[in-house]
Amino acid sequence: MLNNKDILITGGTGSLGTALTRRILRDYPEVNRLIIYSRDEQKQFQMAQEYPPDQYPMIRFFIGDVRDPERLKRAFTGVDCVIHAAAMKHVHIAEYNPDECVKTNINGAENVIKAALSCGVEDVVALSTDKACAPINLYGATKLASDKLFIAANNIVGKQDVKFSVVRYGNVMGSNGSVIPFFLKRKKTGVLPITDPTMTRFNIPIEGGVDMVLHAIEHAQGGELYVPKIPSYRITDLAEAIGPECEKPVIGIRPGEKIHEEMITASDSFSTYKIGDYFVILPPSGFKNREQYLKERGGVLVEQGFRYNSGENEEFLTVEQLRELIKEHVDPGFGVR
Repeated sequence: MLNNKDILITGGTGSLGTALTRRILRDYPEVNRLIIYSRDEQKQFQMAQEYPPDQYPMIRFFIGDVRDPERLKRAFTGVDCVIHAAAMKHVHIAEYNPDECVKTNINGAENVIKAALSCGVEDVVALSTDKACAPINLYGATKLASDKLFIAANNIVGKQDVKFSVVRYGNVMGSNGSVIPFFLKRKKTGVLPITDPTMTRFNIPIEGGVDMVLHAIEHAQGGELYVPKIPSYRITDLAEAIGPECEKPVIGIRPGEKIHEEMITASDSFSTYKIGDYFVILPPSGFKNREQYLKERGGVLVEQGFRYNSGENEEFLTVEQLRELIKEHVDPGFGVR
């Protein structure tokens, strides 16, 4: 699928970008070029130590910001597939710096779309977040706008052979700035602060996020928004899994936080289909050959009023399951030391 292709990852030095790099190099050793595009020179330097040019001649490192349209056009030249993972993602930082969040998450999305169209890119997959669904914070609102921009981009491709799709998922285990590494670090202090004892979150291993991106590259027609069928966890169970001996004071939620996250609203149910391991939200109009598409993929419309909420999920991880997942996906030494 990606062999002999030129691939570019915006935000390529982030958690998902590095996981995608590992997977692509493992499964598609004949990839022509794998371009890591990001504005963090230190992370690029560190990543280059892991992938020295004499062993990985296909990797290119490109310093740049998605806010810079000319730089994006330069980087996208000759690229077949773009994975857009760059974003300003910390909820409380976005609340304090709203204009910066808009510049990166909305204007940056527009720049990626325009550069892809200008440079003849064939496939663009943009990463979304559960916070983009019925958003109550600026980060979620900007990512919802980004999702809409990428889906709508399929309406302006004209005769160009390019498709735009979106993947949306919940908390990625062990990603930078997420709760699991925070708790693992705070465990040493003997105190794990709980924002709200009723809080729940969706959970997906980082490899699950990589699987979604690759699935979209292979199967998307253009216009799909993919949502994975994944379990939830209770924040109190996560704290118990990591630090059963720790104090767990309740400190209250931070600005812009939800008690429960949502990835599909009841209003989305009219255009949401079950297809294999994913829910797929299709645009209400303009989606080509909808009936044939659904027939070929076995798509089944969800019931009217269906919503996908972390607090109402059918599957919740137990304390022991969380411990095993942390050991498998985040910290192999967890529970040993």
